[in-house]
Amino acid sequence: MWLSRQPGPRNWLCQAAGAAPPRGAATRAAAERGGPMSELHKFIFDGLPVRGMLVRLTGSWQEILKRRQAAGGYPAEVTNLLGEMTAAGALMQSNIKFNGALILQIFGDGPVKLAVAEVQPDLSLRATATVTGTVDPGSSLSQLVNVNNQGRCAITLDPKDKLPGQQAYQGVVPLYGDQREKIENLAEVLEHYMLQSEQLDTKLILAADGSVAAGLLIQRLPVKGQGNLEGQIDRDANEDQIGVNEDYKRIAMLAGTLKREELLTLDADTILRRLFWEEQVSRFEPVVPSFACNCSRERVGGMLRSLGTAEIESIISERGKVAVGCEFCGAQYEFDPVDAAQLFASQTNQPPPSSTVQ
Repeated sequence: MWLSRQPGPRNWLCQAAGAAPPRGAATRAAAERGGPMSELHKFIFDGLPVRGMLVRLTGSWQEILKRRQAAGGYPAEVTNLLGEMTAAGALMQSNIKFNGALILQIFGDGPVKLAVAEVQPDLSLRATATVTGTVDPGSSLSQLVNVNNQGRCAITLDPKDKLPGQQAYQGVVPLYGDQREKIENLAEVLEHYMLQSEQLDTKLILAADGSVAAGLLIQRLPVKGQGNLEGQIDRDANEDQIGVNEDYKRIAMLAGTLKREELLTLDADTILRRLFWEEQVSRFEPVVPSFACNCSRERVGGMLRSLGTAEIESIISERGKVAVGCEFCGAQYEFDPVDAAQLFASQTNQPPPSSTVQ
């Protein structure tokens, strides 16, 4: 759970993490709203140690942006960055066998202090960004989050059922290259992360606007055929193939010809046919990513208890109530003096007050 105090009048913005609702319920809700259906397609290249995934987030991405409108929405440059992160998060979550949340974060020293995309194992997803400065039209990645080369990208794998003492796994990579040159392409940052963490050559194409967030991932694996989807990785053999496998290099080169406009406007069938019409491609049943947020009054109450009575009483004295808004979905939670008293009624040991809880 992240909690941050915003400048000005006292108010708390809560970002509650945890398990999302079942995908079936979320998918039915999306269908009932009548929005276009998001899709993620997996495929393999027959007889080659190469696999791919293509995601197009439409209705789910539009729902994320819709829920931000009450707070004024995002500048186009932030929308595009957050959309690329969300598409990348869906691809990365679908690329691993992991029973927990994949959380992709970018933070730094620009006007975008934090951007977060969270994807659950069932591909339910949510995303948010905190903008504290002026975003100039046409701002690049470094201008948004890496002005003084202090920007970082963190990928966290948070297990659903943690064992005692078990911590979430987190990998962090800078937003600059080997010569400290600023990287202006999120896909390049994530390619570097996957090469470091998995020793796998990866080609990633990302694009987003106010309607669609999409991505194409091509990855070399040291096994062929069906094994590509089963995580059968021989680490030693894999390292020997980094940067030299001709089949992967050819397919990655074809993927690199995909233009941003094509990724945003063409359907999956058309994209795959145009790129790989000379290859033998086997495709699998697509899955449906969907928007879902699991914030609740109970979770918010637990967060308020962690702040201690002194902090909560101070807020109520000043404003008459505690107001908490979920940054992901826009839900508002209010606690009056009676509600606040009930939060602490059964507590005998109160934790010390804190301005930030994670």
